[in-house]
Amino acid sequence: MPVQNTKFDKTDFINQFSGALNQIKNAEQLGKDFAGEGINHIIFAGCGAPHYMMRLLAYWGQKSAIKTDIRVYYSVDLVSQNPAAIDEKTLVILGSHSGTTREALDAAKFLQSKPCKTLSITQEVSSPLGSATMSSLPYGKTTQGYFSAYILAQTLFSAYLNEREKGWGFHPALMESLPNLPAALADTKEANLANAAVQAKELATQNLLYVIGAGPMYTTAYVFAACILMEMQWMHAHALTAADFFHGPFEVVDKTVPLLVLVGEDPSRPEGERVERFCVQYAGSSFVYDSRDFEMRGIHAEVRGIVAPFILDSALTSLVEELATLRGHPLTIRRYMGKVDY
Repeated sequence: MPVQNTKFDKTDFINQFSGALNQIKNAEQLGKDFAGEGINHIIFAGCGAPHYMMRLLAYWGQKSAIKTDIRVYYSVDLVSQNPAAIDEKTLVILGSHSGTTREALDAAKFLQSKPCKTLSITQEVSSPLGSATMSSLPYGKTTQGYFSAYILAQTLFSAYLNEREKGWGFHPALMESLPNLPAALADTKEANLANAAVQAKELATQNLLYVIGAGPMYTTAYVFAACILMEMQWMHAHALTAADFFHGPFEVVDKTVPLLVLVGEDPSRPEGERVERFCVQYAGSSFVYDSRDFEMRGIHAEVRGIVAPFILDSALTSLVEELATLRGHPLTIRRYMGKVDY
């Protein structure tokens, strides 16, 4: 049966962030504390959307950090690789919305025998993951876990870098902007409703969609392709990074291939624009989402590039909701996840 397409409840959307916003000061203090304790090695570990959100954080951290080693692992790879560099000056940040993700729990238990510090970002401190780490940043029960986790992870990481790295100058602007992010996300989602309805009609019958992003915008490309279209719509979709697009993938582009190009405001923007130009010329259906087209009310100009991937992610939620309606496939249906052993 078709999904009932309900009106977007902007107030309810923003209210879903109350738990995260209530933890911002705590997250900031934890970041300062870790810097003061001499932590010089940050490891992010997660699966799916949390993993790619952490990759985005690492991109900006690695751009500025001189005294801090910053790495990102899939949770299962952290365990199997067992990096020798994990020591008492290492902080491992683990993410899982439910707090029950098998690989995240395995990583947390694995790290209990290591000299490092561990912190989880999840809904509840009392969840299995929250209980398995030394400290936790809970954002409470919410339908907006991905964005909520980002707010707290960004706050902690920015506060840490602000204390430790002279080149990190974004902290004041982020602390002014992050409390305004829920409203900016809501504005963006609302602003894209009409556009998404038109695009969904063209994409609903497609057999494949390539989603392309440059630099940190690859996070949004991956999350939309894998965690939303593949997982929630069973659509064949594939995320590509603009950095490698012209080294193989662009050869499949022709007038029958639909592409979704995501363009941000970070240093990789020229690569995104390069892909956009190519796709507009050679692809059949080329949809471009440019963060500059959205107001981002309340977001400081200095940090638009940092939050832009999440702004476009919010715009794309309007698109997938329209797709779910047209395809008669509710976003909550799963074939395997949480239903079979794997």
